[in-house]
Amino acid sequence: MRHFFVFLVVLFVALPFLWMAYAAFMPPEAVYSGEVFSQVGLTLENVKRLQKEGFWDRLLFSLGLTGSVVLLQLLFGLMAAYALRGGLRLLPFYLVLMAVPAELLLVPLYGLLKGLRLLDHPLALVLPFAVSPFVVYLLYQALKAVPEELLEAARLDGAGHRVLLFRVLLPLIRPSLVAAGVLSFAAHWNLVLYPRVMVSDPRFWTIQTWLTDLQRKYPVDWGLLSAAALMSILPLALLYLLFERSIVSTFEEGLKG
Repeated sequence: MRHFFVFLVVLFVALPFLWMAYAAFMPPEAVYSGEVFSQVGLTLENVKRLQKEGFWDRLLFSLGLTGSVVLLQLLFGLMAAYALRGGLRLLPFYLVLMAVPAELLLVPLYGLLKGLRLLDHPLALVLPFAVSPFVVYLLYQALKAVPEELLEAARLDGAGHRVLLFRVLLPLIRPSLVAAGVLSFAAHWNLVLYPRVMVSDPRFWTIQTWLTDLQRKYPVDWGLLSAAALMSILPLALLYLLFERSIVSTFEEGLKG
């Protein structure tokens, strides 16, 4: 009974995604006729139509933008976590920042970026996210688990802060770094409200902003919308599949700690 109940829960959760995958390759005539099950078939027509709508340009732009944010968050997060481990008493500050809803910062950030003349600019989508309190805290927990004796031995050999951080600690916390990068990528990839407010130029729309515009243009074209949604989650799905072991091990160690 337990297995059956788990199967029902998984099926209930997966049903929308299964329908999206089916609708993405469903013939357009089946959508407009309403016979979505009687006219069963597979076609790449919906995927081909994405090129005409500019989907792949938005996807590549979002990949570059989100990748830049992740690199900055990991770099600054690693240095901030190292400073916290070294005795900097700002950990409560990061914990408070983690509890602040992102929507509360929308208006102050808009005024700040307007004053810096960065609205409608790609930097408006990168600079405010250069540091993530969550990434800092996650990497701090990983650094804290490294034995102090190991660092003392490196210091006796003449290692400075740069060597300690990038030559000694970095290889030891690689799984946590990967997990932080994947979670950071997912968080920034799924932003909808912030890029919509800060950027009105279609050249700098992220994939999520583009999807909301596509939904307004084709509100009932379920095949096209499903194909766009399916293709937009592929980068996240691939990342989770590639680094699943690092993510699971990181959180298992955190729960044990």
